[in-house]
Amino acid sequence: MSPLALVSVSDKKDIIPFCKELVGKFNYKILSSGGTAKHLIEANIPVIKVADFTNSPEILGGRVKTLHPKIHGGILAKRIDEEHKRDIEDNDLKLIDLVVVNLYPFKKTVAQGSKWEDSIENIDIGGPSMIRSAAKNHKDVSVLVDPSQYQNFLEESKKGELKDSYKAKLAFEAFQHTADYDTAISNWIRKERDLQPSKYIESYPLIKTLRYGENPHQKAFWYGLSDIGWNAAEQLQGKDLSYNNLLDLESALSTVLEFGYTEKDELTTDMFASVILKHNNPCGASISNSASKSFLNALECDSVSAFGGIVAFNSNVDSDTAIHLKDIFLECVVAPSFDEEALEILKVKKNLRILKFSKDQLPKKNQNSTKSIMGGLLVQDTDNSEEKTENWISVTKKNPSNQMNLDLNFAWKICKHVKSNAIVIAKNQTTIGIGAGQMNRVGAAKIALKAAGSLCSDAVLASDGFFPFADTVELANKYGIKAIVQPGGSLRDQESIDMCDSKGISMIFTQKRHFLH
Repeated sequence: MSPLALVSVSDKKDIIPFCKELVGKFNYKILSSGGTAKHLIEANIPVIKVADFTNSPEILGGRVKTLHPKIHGGILAKRIDEEHKRDIEDNDLKLIDLVVVNLYPFKKTVAQGSKWEDSIENIDIGGPSMIRSAAKNHKDVSVLVDPSQYQNFLEESKKGELKDSYKAKLAFEAFQHTADYDTAISNWIRKERDLQPSKYIESYPLIKTLRYGENPHQKAFWYGLSDIGWNAAEQLQGKDLSYNNLLDLESALSTVLEFGYTEKDELTTDMFASVILKHNNPCGASISNSASKSFLNALECDSVSAFGGIVAFNSNVDSDTAIHLKDIFLECVVAPSFDEEALEILKVKKNLRILKFSKDQLPKKNQNSTKSIMGGLLVQDTDNSEEKTENWISVTKKNPSNQMNLDLNFAWKICKHVKSNAIVIAKNQTTIGIGAGQMNRVGAAKIALKAAGSLCSDAVLASDGFFPFADTVELANKYGIKAIVQPGGSLRDQESIDMCDSKGISMIFTQKRHFLH
């Protein structure tokens, strides 16, 4: 008896040559319906229509085609079960040996901004039902859900009877396929109707198996979306991205995005930003009147830490900038665009990873931030809301000058991306000292102020959290700091305010905290 394959695919890639080989080499009969049946018939492949097979018409505008006992009985019947054998005979069921199904393009439909009703109609019902039935009964039925599986199935079939391990693998991939599909539908409804989920469900395909994780003894895998984020970025040269590269690139780009992000020649004067990052912390940042100048300014902040770091630009990288980039060992450079001359210059650094990351590849601002913990996951809104300086309040007798206001705003944006406790010293919209990740705030201040040294005179200081004591202000005064920006909110705020007033220092409360753990 000829084996029977049920074929119903939305993605018709390679289905014709696959079915021709099923029929010609393996003597399969093809059972199909709707657009797939029409597609195969036009290619002169003999097809048994589902309506003829079930003796039931397609109804409800095609919503019900394969939801029938003769379909699911033929898929779910266990070949060696005596009760099943009797049911097969009593109900005149024909066994289905292979199910080739992929689903209505729901993700594509909603991505195009389709109306609610159109999106609902692109929720496949019969397809997932057949896939799940076949996957459940994988001991007797093979299930294929992706064109990439076709060739391998044919090669395995040439070897004779399919191995149980291979069919179990197909079942695993099938359930992954339907889980991903249901996740997309669930999350779409959640967003459309602004619902609070009782379960956190996301689905990301495997992009790449990485060489290792943070350390060589750790296995690591990169999962993600294909149309946004780092998988969508264009790597123009260099070695494969590592686990640590991706973490640092994320931090570097997130920081430089504070100053806008645009294609070539679209920035206004003095808004060219660059950030040098090492081990998930900025070690230098600046905005200036050119990409080249901003990079040199940022490098001057901490050229030692910049060695082996990552650089992010918010604008095009030109040849002048590339000349300076090639003179230092760097892991990665990311920008919205690169001049051809710049790429030619950087070719000498063949291991340098160069990534072109366009505005179109940026995620929407309402993304979630997740961190794994033992036995769970922490989820929060990403800290990317627009900072409104009109909500800032001056709490001291002395107000900052116009230049100091520019520097305070700049330092505050950088401080947001430094690991807490964080202190940033800035002057002329360039970092001159950064203290990151300390267990107490005055400790972070000591590191930042010492790094800046004599440059602190008339500079500003940003703190990601409030001052529990006046000691940080007192220390800042000794170095010549003239203005401070911090969230405020401490029970001892007045002590810090009084200290500022006694030393002639301006202090701004943002009324918003930016801890980064």
